[in-house]
This record gives sequence, structure tokens and C-alpha cells, in this order.
Amino acid sequence: MFTIEHDFDATVVTLIDEGSTPLQEDITINAFEDCITVEQYDARLDKVQKITFSLSQVQELAAALDLPEGVYKLRPADQD
Repeated sequence: MFTIEHDFDATVVTLIDEGSTPLQEDITINAFEDCITVEQYDARLDKVQKITFSLSQVQELAAALDLPEGVYKLRPADQD
């Protein structure tokens, strides 16, 4: 299950882990104008861990999900 909310400066997607145990903590993805953050509560440390992606890193991650093992570099769209 997931939720989508539109805040003033970001779109927030929350991924809720459902099903059989062991379940993971919810993941919150914040899409800002210039970056994407991914947050998840870490019970061992009793704090939220955050990772920040630049927009180019998000584009590379999206491309990587459909590619086989290897090393790649994306070309700008205007160089096709």
C-alpha cells in the first residue's frame, strides 16, 4: 500500500510494508524541485535515516532498473 500527498514544496509518497512478518518500517519519498529524499525510521538507532538524490541520480536509478549488469553513462536527451 502507498499514499501520495502534495505539500506546498514537495510531493510525498509513503510506502507501507504489508504482508507477513518481518515487516520493514514505512519509507517516505519527498520529491522537491531540485532533489529527492528517501527516509526510513531505524529502530536500532531510534532515528530517521535520510538519503538525498540529485535529479540526475534519480534518472540513472530509473534507467538502471531496466538494464543488465554493467557500467553505464546516460547521454543528455539532446544528444540522441
